[in-house]
Amino acid sequence: MSLVTFGETALRFSPPDGQRFETAREASIRVDGTASSVAATAGRLGADAQWLSKVPDTPLGRRVVAELHEFGLETEVVWADPDTGRQGLTFHEDADPPRAERLLQDRGDTAMATLTPGELPMGEIQNADVVFTSGATLSLSETAADTTGALLRAAAGMRAFDLGFHPGLWDAEDALDALADLLPTVDTLFAAEEQVSAVFDTTGSPREVVHTLATEYDLTRVILTRSEYGAVAYHDGVIHEQDAIETSAVDEAGQHEAFIGATLQQLAAGADTDEALLHGVAAAALSRTLSGPLTPLEPSEVERLVDSQQSRRP
Repeated sequence: MSLVTFGETALRFSPPDGQRFETAREASIRVDGTASSVAATAGRLGADAQWLSKVPDTPLGRRVVAELHEFGLETEVVWADPDTGRQGLTFHEDADPPRAERLLQDRGDTAMATLTPGELPMGEIQNADVVFTSGATLSLSETAADTTGALLRAAAGMRAFDLGFHPGLWDAEDALDALADLLPTVDTLFAAEEQVSAVFDTTGSPREVVHTLATEYDLTRVILTRSEYGAVAYHDGVIHEQDAIETSAVDEAGQHEAFIGATLQQLAAGADTDEALLHGVAAAALSRTLSGPLTPLEPSEVERLVDSQQSRRP
């Protein structure tokens, strides 16, 4: 199956554990983007995956693409003149309770915010089995939002979208307005539970929330990720639930994207919703044992964990 994803990938700077930026003397640098992480996971699990984006032709922009290539991800990049857009950055401080994590977004005036439909390889988008993007792309600019809509309308296969709401990029009211225009072009919606409550005026249990969203926006499938509580999905009038797989967490940064990548790979390969969700939570569990937002999953490990869970079913 073929998967095309579309979106900005930031460079993520993080000081060593237990330190703040104001006192740290060093920081790690890693790529961090929903679309690229989803494509990378799906690709490692067997999909023909490709990431589309617009990146500044600068050392930082080239750094992003080089790391994705090292990971084995195929990319289709529009290189922007450095004067027309910069590379997006994020700054993340990890923390243990009672101190909260801190994520600072520095993603104004980026190259991706200027991407127009005419710069995209529409033939590849039209022929893909799955096209995926996220709400973070919508938030970059009106141009990026228009391009996202054009991309999804052009897709002939499954059109998948992750809510991807980050308060540091825009507010909930603006996000809801943009989503009202975009969601009619979407088949499958992914969302983290806490982001749904921040954006949509929905109440009730997770089972009720996925049904409400599917009905209100005429979505074929809604999948809600619930971190340590697993996932809940609505599809064809049926609610599907999958428990999380317990792990000792090293880093939870990439678990949501790993879940989406594995789930989409399975759905596009013909798996039913329950099977896809099981692969999703297995990928998320393995991702939590690895450091960083882009995690190198091994297909054999995912399948072994899936088999282990299936053997426990009555």
